[in-house]
Amino acid sequence: MKKMKSMMLYLLLFVALVGCKEKEPVEGIQLVTAEEMQTILELEDVQLIDVRTPQEYDEIRIANAQNIDFMSPTFDEDIAKLDKTKPVILYCKSGRRSAKCAEKMKKAGFEKIYDLEGGISKWKHSDKLDIEVKS
Repeated sequence: MKKMKSMMLYLLLFVALVGCKEKEPVEGIQLVTAEEMQTILELEDVQLIDVRTPQEYDEIRIANAQNIDFMSPTFDEDIAKLDKTKPVILYCKSGRRSAKCAEKMKKAGFEKIYDLEGGISKWKHSDKLDIEVKS
């Protein structure tokens, strides 16, 4: 019984260590802070894409963002309409969907992809003035 507990402890420790390992950065995808994103928006001609649902987008969004729902069955067709040579900034609520979307877009041939770290939740709390809220 003691050996079984030890083995379970080692197994749990191994899973925890492997599970907590950060993902390797993918070439062409850059995770950016809200401050870095603001600078990029000011300096580069980018395609700003909100990958949340239309309902989330209608409630609050970053000004001038285009909504392309990552969960939509037409997502692949929708991103195919974008310019793959022009930089793209992606965001969602917390950063999970946009990270998946960034990888998918990289595979689709997009050259330069920025992913907003922490999503619109971080953007809201960074004193940015260009948020549109449904009244």
